Amino acid sequence: MYWYEDEVKRLEKESLEIGTGSETVFYGSSSIRLWISLYDDFKALKPVNLGFGGSTLAACVWFFERVMASYQPKRLIVYAGDNDLGDGRNPEEVFIFFQQLVVKTKKRFGDIPCYFISLKPSISRWQMIDQFKYTNSLIENEIIKQNDNWQFIDIFKVMIDPGGKPKKENYLYDGLHLSEKGYQLWKQVINDHINANH
Repeated sequence: MYWYEDEVKRLEKESLEIGTGSETVFYGSSSIRLWISLYDDFKALKPVNLGFGGSTLAACVWFFERVMASYQPKRLIVYAGDNDLGDGRNPEEVFIFFQQLVVKTKKRFGDIPCYFISLKPSISRWQMIDQFKYTNSLIENEIIKQNDNWQFIDIFKVMIDPGGKPKKENYLYDGLHLSEKGYQLWKQVINDHINANH
């Protein structure tokens, strides 16, 4: 986990400057970190971007207390797990990391509304698509079963074309990270879900 230290230290430093005013924490991997328009897209939710590059769900669990130290948000939105699978971990391991994150979140923030954004279908990781679907299914079923303060936001379905492949316009040239159009789609889906369920 040491290779994340610079990024985590950056987040710790920023938290001292902006921690208290934020109502919505966005936490996770580069899909969150690279969301340049996030503060404008969710202005009404008073967001803070706590994404760190290349982060796994395992790293999100590992650094949770350090990154969250200065925050008392009204809600938490998480995107991570994509890189765990990309690094060769299996869906069951990612699911266990999710369970650990739930425990840490409850201990730190109580029962605030928490949202897990489903793993996205990526062009560059298409050969692993069954693992992505299975991981989403494990986490979604757990959230349904627990029926508490976590909700599952399914962005997978809206990023797939009628032929069952990822819509290319939602991705950058690397086929992994989101384009501006991809982020606008996420903005719409996330906002719609929160507005319908708050």
